[in-house]
Amino acid sequence: VVAVAGAVAIGEWAEAASVVFLFAVSQWLEARTLQRARHAIRALLDLALHQGETLSPIQDIAARQRIPQRYLEQVLLQLKRSGLLQSKRGSAGGYRLGRSPDRITVGDVLRAVEGAPEGGDVVRPRGRATAGDPAAELGDLWREVADAVAAVVDRVTLEDLRRRVEDRRSATRPMYHI
Repeated sequence: VVAVAGAVAIGEWAEAASVVFLFAVSQWLEARTLQRARHAIRALLDLALHQGETLSPIQDIAARQRIPQRYLEQVLLQLKRSGLLQSKRGSAGGYRLGRSPDRITVGDVLRAVEGAPEGGDVVRPRGRATAGDPAAELGDLWREVADAVAAVVDRVTLEDLRRRVEDRRSATRPMYHI
């Protein structure tokens, strides 16, 4: 009886360990792909903060955001293809937002650089769950989490982020009263 109980415990432990391993791998992959999304949001936010009559050269965006220029070129090209950016070549060239910051959501940016998620699911670990698979029992949970994330990223605009940055900057500036 002890041997059977031990085998069941080991089997459950192995199953739990495999779930934890798969989760860790999915988190690692997600971190690598979300790096591009973070850079895209930072670059667009930079343009929203510095928007005006002139275009922003990629060198300026890269320097202000501390993003390698060659990498940023790839990210901005994806954003341009999706219509979130406009660009002009040449010595007086650069980038500007393709739409007003209040009409660009974080969700728009994520979809532009990461593509549309399978089945609208942006959070659930990749792969197919099969019948009897413990991960299959969590499908409803992952759908709820994905829906909550989608609601936030599709609600928050670049203008919202720009205002947050401006508010934070003004709060950290010292006030001198005479």
